[in-house]
Amino acid sequence: MTTADKTRTATRTAETAARHLWTHFDRLGNESPVPVITRGEGCYIYDDRDRRILDGLSGLFVVQTGHGRRELAEVSARQAETLGFFPVWGYATPPAAELAERLAHLAPGDLNRVFFTTGGGEAVESAWKLAKQYYKLTGKPAKHKVISRAVAYHGTPQGALAITGVPKMKKDFEPLTPGGFRAANTNAYRNPQFDGDPEAFGRWAADRIEEAILFEGPETVAAVFLEPVQNSGGCLTPPPGYFERVREICDRHDVLLVSDEVICAFGRHGTTFACDKFGYVPDIITCAKGMTSGYSPIGAMIASDRVVEPFLAPKVSFPHGYTFGGHPVSAAVALANLDLMERERLNERVLQHERAFGDTLRKLLDLPIVGDVRGDGYFWAVELVKDKQTRGTFTADERERLVRGFLPGALLDNGLYCRPDDRGDVVVQLAPPLTCGQAEFDEIEQILRQTFVEATAHI
Repeated sequence: MTTADKTRTATRTAETAARHLWTHFDRLGNESPVPVITRGEGCYIYDDRDRRILDGLSGLFVVQTGHGRRELAEVSARQAETLGFFPVWGYATPPAAELAERLAHLAPGDLNRVFFTTGGGEAVESAWKLAKQYYKLTGKPAKHKVISRAVAYHGTPQGALAITGVPKMKKDFEPLTPGGFRAANTNAYRNPQFDGDPEAFGRWAADRIEEAILFEGPETVAAVFLEPVQNSGGCLTPPPGYFERVREICDRHDVLLVSDEVICAFGRHGTTFACDKFGYVPDIITCAKGMTSGYSPIGAMIASDRVVEPFLAPKVSFPHGYTFGGHPVSAAVALANLDLMERERLNERVLQHERAFGDTLRKLLDLPIVGDVRGDGYFWAVELVKDKQTRGTFTADERERLVRGFLPGALLDNGLYCRPDDRGDVVVQLAPPLTCGQAEFDEIEQILRQTFVEATAHI
């Protein structure tokens, strides 16, 4: 194909997308052309102009093993040829059964039963429904509420959105499923009174969860939903002792602890499940994204023996499911992806390189616009500020110009795909494929530096 042919094809794709494709979380009335990504290779993606762009977000916290893995595509084709689809509605397929066993063995404690979905929001929705029915079956029907954290994002279905702690994401869809309530998150940068005493901050933040449970009434609260590292708000890590105390609080009040690992699982923090790294055993895990490295959609809710036990009684069922949950092709790809991750020791790679990634990003702290760099594993955020001395943030108009007007296009033009976000304060999030190393970390830092210097003229 000639250069002129490529240009015509690219123009047509962008025009077709602008007319017919409803892009997610996007403004349809944007005047700028829709960016078109055509292929991926390793840690890089390529657009319709054949520009090479470092994928600093793993697609959407998904592509753990990198782009262009032929073996995963081949597994998908073989399974589709053998059995392209059959539901797990009272039936099993070999890939779904094997993947359930694999996940049960990888999960901590007695989390041994796997309920498949097609994505993370569905997994969260399933976990809330499970918690409600669990307490009805165990004689505590009033327990139905959920405590989550301020600014936390847990998905877009009506139930998951009710658990989400971002008011501006919910206002257009209210009234939502009743029962979602919020406690403080673990944003240490925005709680300077605890500077130098992270253990005290951990106790304080965990106690806010107990405060919420007591305020609502323990007899009405079914579950606490927490990400190991909170995504929305910018990679909010748990202070020392935080999850140990939350676990104690949940046990004291007979509340289920749900570890929402849609982003954090499958190596993002150097362990299959991040709760292992942060030292707690939940009652339920929700996961998705990196299970297949994005080569096929799948999600899961993994429940403990304690939670499953009342569902084993005669004539009891969980009246809930999804047509494509446990899809045989997706399950086969997930198994192959887990094999690949083990063979290439990607968890160990993340643990080996996470400090270097953080240290490289912290070089940006010499810029006046960079207030904080925080994260863990291959999951980091850079918080941008208007006034570094006071940690002052931006006005609504400044956020509009910076987060939606300048940063997305400038970052892409400079060769980096990542995520500017202001669901909390203004951050840029990084979560590259787990195959990245120091060369990619340096490239990320250099592009961010160039872009942030340019950004000061747009505030």
